[in-house]
Amino acid sequence: MKPIGSRKKNGTCIRKKRLCREKGKYLLMNNMAEKTFKTDRGPIHYWVSESAADAPCELVFLPGLTADHRLFERQTDYFGKKYRTFVWNAPGHASSWPFQLTFSLEDKAKWLNEILELEGFRNPVIVGQSMGGYLGQMFSQLFPDKLRGFVSVDSAPLQRTYYTAAELWLLKRMEPVYRHYPWKLLVKQGTNGVSTTAYGRNLMRSMMLTYAGDQERYAALSGHGFRILAYAVEANLPYELKCPALLLCGDRDHAGSCIRYSRAWHEKTQIPLVWIKGAGHNSNTDAPELVNQLIDSFAEKVCSERGGRCGRS
Repeated sequence: MKPIGSRKKNGTCIRKKRLCREKGKYLLMNNMAEKTFKTDRGPIHYWVSESAADAPCELVFLPGLTADHRLFERQTDYFGKKYRTFVWNAPGHASSWPFQLTFSLEDKAKWLNEILELEGFRNPVIVGQSMGGYLGQMFSQLFPDKLRGFVSVDSAPLQRTYYTAAELWLLKRMEPVYRHYPWKLLVKQGTNGVSTTAYGRNLMRSMMLTYAGDQERYAALSGHGFRILAYAVEANLPYELKCPALLLCGDRDHAGSCIRYSRAWHEKTQIPLVWIKGAGHNSNTDAPELVNQLIDSFAEKVCSERGGRCGRS
């Protein structure tokens, strides 16, 4: 698709777009500007809202592995006029391609920080789904003074103590599974396995079909994502969240062991945990109204508090 209203600013390419989706193709993003951040491995496409510049903090939405910015379309619609919002196609995902899959979770967090600094996001609240939640924890580890708050959506802790050696061994060996799995069955199971609603399943299917005809790319992207997750866990860093945090998890989330991890995370840290009734792994698509209300209440509280950033008393 040709750029609409393309122009140059601060070395980034900007395309004004509005949100809609048709047959798995992106058409436009509501009240947000699409921009491109260039790295030495490839381009990163991301979207930022142009309104709510006076809001006390910003919302940063980080989709999970193989999902793209569309995962949070119900959230960016809801919050776009109240807060400055950010969402991206993570490195290697969808339009953030071609991209060399030679980076770590730490590299992703550093690129995210560079983009947020470029966009003037001074008080971000990270909302990370699945892999996006892991990335949020890495961001907190590297930049403990920058986060105003953290919301985990169907994710899990990064600390080594939660994982068995067998789980980490398997995470580093998933790429061949995705490479040799029958594609149609993979799409069916990948769609039905993460969502309990027609909307959520159709959305996940459209995101997966981004890779139709290039299963090798999908397998490489998935395998790489799981490997860098395992390496980050094995690094055995503290990954302690020192800012206000909230855990959300669908009570029908059967992707991996998220329910077990979320329960253990809550019990060990006493971070509040809310079970999203009837929702699967993508609970923000299965129960968007409830998830939006929970994020909204959390953001209003932490954004109104002084000195609420991670690493500060």
